[in-house]
Amino acid sequence: MEGRKVIGWAARDQSGHLSPYSFTLRETGPEDVVFKVLYCGMDHTDLHQIRNEIHSANYPLVPGHEVVGEVVELGSEVKKFRVGDIVGVGCIVGSCGECFSCKSNIEQYCNNGLLTYNGTYKDGRPTQGGFSSAMVVHQKFVVGIPEKLAPEQAAPLLCAGVTAYSPLRQFNRSDKVVKAGILGLGGVGHLGVLIAKAMDHHVTVISSSDKKRVEALEHLGADAFLVSSNGAEMEQAVNSLDYILDTVLAVHPLQSYLSLLNVDGKLLLVGVSPNPLQFDSVDLILGKKTISGSLIGSIEETQEILQFWAEKGLTSMIEVVKMDYANKAFERMARNDVRYRFVLDVAGSNIES
Repeated sequence: MEGRKVIGWAARDQSGHLSPYSFTLRETGPEDVVFKVLYCGMDHTDLHQIRNEIHSANYPLVPGHEVVGEVVELGSEVKKFRVGDIVGVGCIVGSCGECFSCKSNIEQYCNNGLLTYNGTYKDGRPTQGGFSSAMVVHQKFVVGIPEKLAPEQAAPLLCAGVTAYSPLRQFNRSDKVVKAGILGLGGVGHLGVLIAKAMDHHVTVISSSDKKRVEALEHLGADAFLVSSNGAEMEQAVNSLDYILDTVLAVHPLQSYLSLLNVDGKLLLVGVSPNPLQFDSVDLILGKKTISGSLIGSIEETQEILQFWAEKGLTSMIEVVKMDYANKAFERMARNDVRYRFVLDVAGSNIES
């Protein structure tokens, strides 16, 4: 596979427009897994990155960090996978291996983590993501997709799914009924609802309007729906939740949501706000409440959620599209016109044109 030419769809500038791009994979090392890309989820991070709205985009840039593929070649020291296996890769493809985070199996917090795309290898070459025909990744950052799980269903779990699962797993197998709040019903939020329900939590979806009530209650199986702009509803729900998974990507007032938490309640931030969020310290002190953040999930947790999804028989709500629809899909994503995740059928697309 050394010098293998592949085709990806890349952005060339901050317009974010994607078009075919030919590049060469790095040389296959002894611990590398080479795989043909089958499917790749489309994430809000992809949209922001190709438009150079976060980090500093290194163009040409091939996005995609919810990647599912079929193994076609293995390095000489790879023992955990075989040719033909269906595998997945999420948001990172490298870390230092020496720091506290790496040694604690929470390598997503390594200060020298290598992003799946828009990262830089030690030799200065850029990493390119899953909107491409093939990838080569170190085996440590590759997970196995369970046989019971369809590959297109697995894709959203590799970023959005594990982003919700990682902070929620602390509440799994609780000996009491956990009262959960899911704030925001997008790609991460809808998976958060499904995960929390599968953990037998009582789930309240919190949204700024009534528009998603039917989706939350009937399609996703939430137990309750709370409109945050309705003062009477919010007042009734004060001190009613054990945790809130906050997936909102915009600036929003934390104070009103903190009031919903019971004593010792937790506000779990996984959505990245473009500007600082504000809260009153008294709201935390008087209720022994906690605000914490969580970044994607570890490789171990990523493998866990895939098994969890398969064992529970869960189904992601996705819209599968071809590569030539990717630009249109990003336009729709920008105006929240997707329920709830686009997944690219890479292998089934003519990606050369």
